[in-house]
Amino acid sequence: MTRTKTVALSALGLAGFLIIWELVPGLGLVPATILPPPSALPGAFVSEVKNGIWLSSLIRSMSHYLAGLTIGCVLGVGLGVLTGLWVPLEATLAWVVRILRPIPGLAWVPFAILWFGIDPKAAIFIISTGVFWISYFAALGAVRAVDRDLIELADAFGFRRADQKLFKVILPAATPGILVGVRTALGQAWMAVVAAEIFGVPGLGQRMMQASNLLASDVVVVYMATMAAAYGAIDSIFVAVQSWLLRWQR
Repeated sequence: MTRTKTVALSALGLAGFLIIWELVPGLGLVPATILPPPSALPGAFVSEVKNGIWLSSLIRSMSHYLAGLTIGCVLGVGLGVLTGLWVPLEATLAWVVRILRPIPGLAWVPFAILWFGIDPKAAIFIISTGVFWISYFAALGAVRAVDRDLIELADAFGFRRADQKLFKVILPAATPGILVGVRTALGQAWMAVVAAEIFGVPGLGQRMMQASNLLASDVVVVYMATMAAAYGAIDSIFVAVQSWLLRWQR
């Protein structure tokens, strides 16, 4: 299938989705207060922008998102690489990981409030916790998957020191797998933003909860669309950076 046909079909599918969405409340199948039609969204968006609420909420959430994503990924990848390189460390952390890994991000909200208060630091903590494990297991798996023949080949070419093997062989070989985990973390971090802000930290999540309490469902959808668009932009940028970093694979 050609790229043009793919784009055309995608556009047709989106148009069909929007038409059905518009018809469902328009025909009275669902009240517009519960499911606002797409035609109601531009007015709600313009109102939020004029009030300065939309931009302020977006900037605050982006700051929480980027900080939490960075902290979670750096710590997760770092520990994952160390654990992948050193088997005794994995054995030492095995039960700690099994205990902490199943705990969902929302379960940390009470502790985040106790430790940081109603503060952006609490939101950053929840977001970083949500992406940590994704990055950790991706890095661990990527390092463990490095072909041992490559390490032996490095020895043959004189790269015998541990740091030389790490930076010349292991990390370059593990980078594709690590980046897959980081890309997954991009989406997980956005999902964690709402959970991190619903308890009072200013941002998109808090504004969505405020609008929901006022039954302003059109405003809620505006912020849902904002998060989707922001994620789409961030993911596109990441894919471009990923392609550049992995250009040696071509």
